[in-house]
Amino acid sequence: MEDFLERFDSYLFAVKNASLHTRRNYRADLNQFITFLQKNEKKLWNNGHPKVNEINPSIIRSFLACLHKKNRKTTIARKLASLKSFFKFLIKEGVLTSDPAQLISAPKPEKFIPTFLSIDEIFSLIEQPDKESILSRRDRAILELMYSCGLRVSELVNLNHEDLNLPERLIKVKGKGGKERILPMGTKAREAINDYLLLSNSSEKNAESCTALFLNNRGGRLTTRSIARMINKYVNRSSFFHPVHPHAIRHTFATHMLDAGADLRTIQEFLGHSSLSTTQKYTHVSIDRLMEVYDKTHPRAKR
Repeated sequence: MEDFLERFDSYLFAVKNASLHTRRNYRADLNQFITFLQKNEKKLWNNGHPKVNEINPSIIRSFLACLHKKNRKTTIARKLASLKSFFKFLIKEGVLTSDPAQLISAPKPEKFIPTFLSIDEIFSLIEQPDKESILSRRDRAILELMYSCGLRVSELVNLNHEDLNLPERLIKVKGKGGKERILPMGTKAREAINDYLLLSNSSEKNAESCTALFLNNRGGRLTTRSIARMINKYVNRSSFFHPVHPHAIRHTFATHMLDAGADLRTIQEFLGHSSLSTTQKYTHVSIDRLMEVYDKTHPRAKR
């Protein structure tokens, strides 16, 4: 089984161009399924290896039922998607003739309203880093760019110097599935990146620091966890009364754009969503705010 997992991981990397984060999620989901089989389907095992061709829909449904006890519907849907991708790979490899998970539907995800910051809050957060050190200039540039373009954290950490076109205020972003898009950035973001690069270009270089745009204090590429820790540090300084996940900055960008009159198609292009339905969740935010303002200000809103 381990051999199949290794070959699947190589397939995700070489053919699907999946990120390391995505591949780790696939591996964790599949290992969880294997652990379930070891505990609950011992008849499937032969000399320490599961008989993959005997896995049926009933077994997969039992696995999903166990997940319901501790996992959200979105997590369960992702794990089912991991299984389906793995089984399709095994069909390509000639190990299976059909996908036992093909007819199993994922649970409908919970509807949620994205959390976002007000304009005053996001401005306060962005202005927390000073401009004295290279790291504080880096942090200011990161916050400005995330809010300016609505980037995912994974997209931000993968940015390279060659992706920048500062004179034209453009940046090339590689999103999910390796899809590239060209985005404009604001003048504040360009100024912050310039300030950071003035110090960064004068520091000692290594192979990675010559490629990656944003670096840690050892000269290596930043990670998504480093970004989360950095944002949390400035959130605590800002004395917000609620936690701020890095993704909330992306939600904030989309919400403020929509409130200012941008259409959904434009926001979809910025965010790199393949489906407009994914972007439409932001309309709920704006409608809720619209109703709140209406109820507070219109003389005939309430009796």
